Amino acid sequence: MAKITAAEVNKLRKTTGAGMMDCKNALVEAEGDFDKAIEILRKKGQKVAAKRADRDSSEGAAIAKVSSDNTNGVIISLNCETDFVAKNDTFVTLANELADLALGFDSKEAFLSADFKGMSVQDKLTEQTGVIGEKIEIGGFEKLTAPFVGSYIHAGNKIAVLTGLSANVDGAETAAKDVAMQAAAMNPVALNEDGVDQSVIDKEIEIAKDQLRQEGKPEAMLDNIAKGKLKRFFKDNTLVNQDFIKDSKQSVAQYVKSVDSDLEVTDFKRIALG
Repeated sequence: MAKITAAEVNKLRKTTGAGMMDCKNALVEAEGDFDKAIEILRKKGQKVAAKRADRDSSEGAAIAKVSSDNTNGVIISLNCETDFVAKNDTFVTLANELADLALGFDSKEAFLSADFKGMSVQDKLTEQTGVIGEKIEIGGFEKLTAPFVGSYIHAGNKIAVLTGLSANVDGAETAAKDVAMQAAAMNPVALNEDGVDQSVIDKEIEIAKDQLRQEGKPEAMLDNIAKGKLKRFFKDNTLVNQDFIKDSKQSVAQYVKSVDSDLEVTDFKRIALG
């Protein structure tokens, strides 16, 4: 039997994140072959992943990253089963490393196939499933491109937001972050009225009409009153029309224009966990 040194075990542990005993056992089984030991640990991950495939993975870390020129941003969520794992420093570090890599890809599928330290991202997730003993997967993947992209991650990595602005002007960084914080806190359904799905609009109109009928309003008046309630829905639930949380006397759109008269919010992306 090959002699397994503590240095070899430590090297495998640093490479894979697996526990010391798991690494030692893998090296023993592989008769000291480092690459074979990694494969053994990966196969263990595949077995654990198969057993836990139907488990709920609603915990994790949502991470937003922005390119150095602030024109490109990405959010990913690295999902797991328990809050205990989600708060682990090693797990959060992995989430940040994966988010850095994700900046270079336009789709979740391409990202999962990308190389991460000598293996695909998907293989790394499978490996970590075996290491941690929980289902580990990429839940959300959102990209945003704009003349200026800013970000915000809420405490505990439970919510991450990207916001796009129409220009890179003085104050853009602060404005983008403020708008991202707004989206994190208020969870708008869309950027503006045009972004609200027609099915949502139809549902809101029907809800309003039902309420009005229960109040005894005449049928002939329902359409006009319901339209007024819909305007209120747009104000409360679309990002640029919401009252700005730092100054409720102005809307988000008005706040952005106070930074620069031509500045607009062009888009936002939001991922929330838990």
